[in-house]
Amino acid sequence: MASEVQQQEQENGVVATEELSPEMLIKHPLQNKWSLWFYKNDRTKSWEENLMKIITFEYVEDFWAVINHLEPVNKLQMGCDYALFKGDIKPMWEDVQNKQGGRWLLNVQKSQRNTELNNYWIEILLCLIGESFDEASDNVNGAVVQIRNKGDKLAVWTADITNVEAIMKIGRTIKDRLNLHPRNTIGYEAHSDTQVKTGSVTKNRFTL
Repeated sequence: MASEVQQQEQENGVVATEELSPEMLIKHPLQNKWSLWFYKNDRTKSWEENLMKIITFEYVEDFWAVINHLEPVNKLQMGCDYALFKGDIKPMWEDVQNKQGGRWLLNVQKSQRNTELNNYWIEILLCLIGESFDEASDNVNGAVVQIRNKGDKLAVWTADITNVEAIMKIGRTIKDRLNLHPRNTIGYEAHSDTQVKTGSVTKNRFTL
């Protein structure tokens, strides 16, 4: 009789819960909660009004659900950003947890937008949620990708510019995980320097 019931369930597309493996029932928690943000450049609104939190997640499965339904970065309109930050940290200099920090910045050529940019962004996100910077991961606040006319930007934001050892570890990990050519350099900028710059370029504190 039991076999007849199971056969009927299979024919109806029903699978008994007890037959599912534990791996299919248990979500895998991340070490930190992460929030995904979207910025759309609407000149009729203030910068903060243009910034929108999409979702906060804390499980591996939820991360992939978000990524699989998200518009790829190379399809974003000009002037738009994506950002992934820990917890409730906002992707802005003024956030108290960003004020004393800075960012590793990679400038991505327009010709790379439809080739490398998406892969770079996903790889950076995996570094963030997977705590791939080892002991330096505590100094990582988030990452931002920006779509711009003159070339796109990909940055990893850190919390403390005085923690040079952690900053350099993060930078080396970025270059390694993105498999960047030695001649393709990344620069580290302090947010405090960026806020008071007089030209279009911020002087790098470090370069790799």
